[in-house]
This record gives sequence, structure tokens and C-alpha cells, in this order.
Amino acid sequence: MGLWTILEGFLLLANALAILNEGRFLAPRGWGFTDFSGGRTKSFKGQLIGLIYATQYLRVPLILLNSICIILKFVSG
Repeated sequence: MGLWTILEGFLLLANALAILNEGRFLAPRGWGFTDFSGGRTKSFKGQLIGLIYATQYLRVPLILLNSICIILKFVSG
């Protein structure tokens, strides 16, 4: 396993976190941003919710990174 494979894995993980819908998936399970907007953001669950929302704000760079990855896969085989 090389560095490229690890980077692709992180890109896929970021894509998975970016498509999670708060209303349909996160809020009914108690993972909504409003549940952890107070002082409980220091917990692991609060940090994970922050990571989910950070990846949702970075959708445009994710689209660009996905495009670059697809182009490199076409070129390199």
C-alpha cells in the first residue's frame, strides 16, 4: 500500500462524510449540530460532528480533488 492509496482512502472518507444529510440521517440519531453547539464540543462525538460539518462546507474543493483523482487514474491506468 502506497501513499497514493492512503490519499485516495482519505478522499473517499471525506466524500462519505460530505454527503451525510443532517435532517434524514444525523439529527434522528442525536448527531445534529444543534445538539453539540454548546460546551460539549470537546468530546469525541462533538469533534466528530465538527469534522462532518467541516467536510460538508468543503464540497467544492472535494469536487476538484475528485476530478484530479479521476484524471490521474485515466492517465496512469
